[in-house]
Amino acid sequence: MVSIRLKVFLASAGTAAISVAAFASVLAGLRLGGWSEPYVWLSAIALGTVAAIAVAGLLSGTAAASLARRSLAIQNIAAGYAKGDLRRPDYDYGADELAGAARAMDAAMHQLGRRLDDLSRDRARMEAILGGMVEGVLVVDARGRLQLLNRAVQEMLRVDADATGRPYLEVVRHPDVAAALTSALQGDKPGSRELMLARDPGRTLVAGVAPVSGPGGGAVLVLHDVTDLRRADQIRRDFVANVSHELRTPLTAIRGYVEALVDDPADAETSRKFLDIIARHAARMERLVKDLLHLARLDARQEMLDLASCDVRQLFATVTADLASSIEAKGHEVTIDVPDEARLVQADPAKLHDVLRNLVENAVNYSPERATVQLSAATVGDAHVIEVADSGPGIPPDDLDRVFERFYRVDKSRAAPGGTGLGLAIVKHLIELHGGETAVRNRSEGGTVFTIRLPVVPSQPRS
Repeated sequence: MVSIRLKVFLASAGTAAISVAAFASVLAGLRLGGWSEPYVWLSAIALGTVAAIAVAGLLSGTAAASLARRSLAIQNIAAGYAKGDLRRPDYDYGADELAGAARAMDAAMHQLGRRLDDLSRDRARMEAILGGMVEGVLVVDARGRLQLLNRAVQEMLRVDADATGRPYLEVVRHPDVAAALTSALQGDKPGSRELMLARDPGRTLVAGVAPVSGPGGGAVLVLHDVTDLRRADQIRRDFVANVSHELRTPLTAIRGYVEALVDDPADAETSRKFLDIIARHAARMERLVKDLLHLARLDARQEMLDLASCDVRQLFATVTADLASSIEAKGHEVTIDVPDEARLVQADPAKLHDVLRNLVENAVNYSPERATVQLSAATVGDAHVIEVADSGPGIPPDDLDRVFERFYRVDKSRAAPGGTGLGLAIVKHLIELHGGETAVRNRSEGGTVFTIRLPVVPSQPRS
């Protein structure tokens, strides 16, 4: 390897050699007597010196030009590194100390580039994980400045995405969350706490805060949305209370009439009346237990479909005939509007009959006397749409989303007519078993419309 110092040494040695040669030629001339005058040998010395300087300048200029080109190339490569272009250059640095330094710089930059790539992949993976989490995650450093916020926490706390770098006290408006972060930054472990959002009072969150150990410090906040869990727990509590109430009422009546018959036997007519009441309440309990078992099978996905071609018009007629006594007692008019193109639908006949019976019975019970109950069907796009409309008082807007819950009644006094309170819940489950949807809306002219949508399935029945 030819070093820079060796090149400079060779240029200097060449200059010295030329000077020595010029001086030697002068001495030789003097010895031979060819240069008898002093100005002659002085001129030779001057000529030799000029020649030596010229040769030295030429050699030095050549070396300097080569060094300048290589330095400029190294500067351009370094500028590319500074801009983020870490591709390996194909430039030949040479074989001296400058080349060794340039290659060492290349190796360091490429190793740094690989580490940056690893960090970028890790950060992208972390952002993808945090972005896909339903839990909200917020990280602050030891100075209390936001370092990381995922989309969930931005939506929960109404924080802008560009809040990174700002103090959390300026961004987090919830006092409990701010207090928990402050406690964690002081080294405490506040644990988990349940909190409500002032802007969304129907939402329940559980906040877990922990300090970050290690260099830098800080704190991590994790928010869990437990609104659905709390709602499900409330539904469970309501369900247990409703079942207890629904069973207690007929049991109390049965027990009272049985005790009356045992303690004070009455005449045959009174006994028959008491027995009819007992039978009616026993039948109500039987229907309740039957519906509960039906819902349990639906929840456990133990109900199977036996699809066949169903005549909706015929099903409406059958249901109307089954409820003829109730319809006649209230003087209702039932209209059936099923065009030929919407007459046939692929469904389980028995289950669809149960659905329509529940809806029609519900419409008959809640419609006033001499009202009209409208039954209709149509094909809309890729779905069969079946509607049951009544002329009743309608449903309050706040209750529309809950009418399909088990035992949910718009009339809190439970004095309204109806069956077990499970009919609409069974309707919803049966339609979902078919891959369909249920909906309810109020009519502008009064009354309620229950709509079911069944997908158009292949005509070949399957089990």
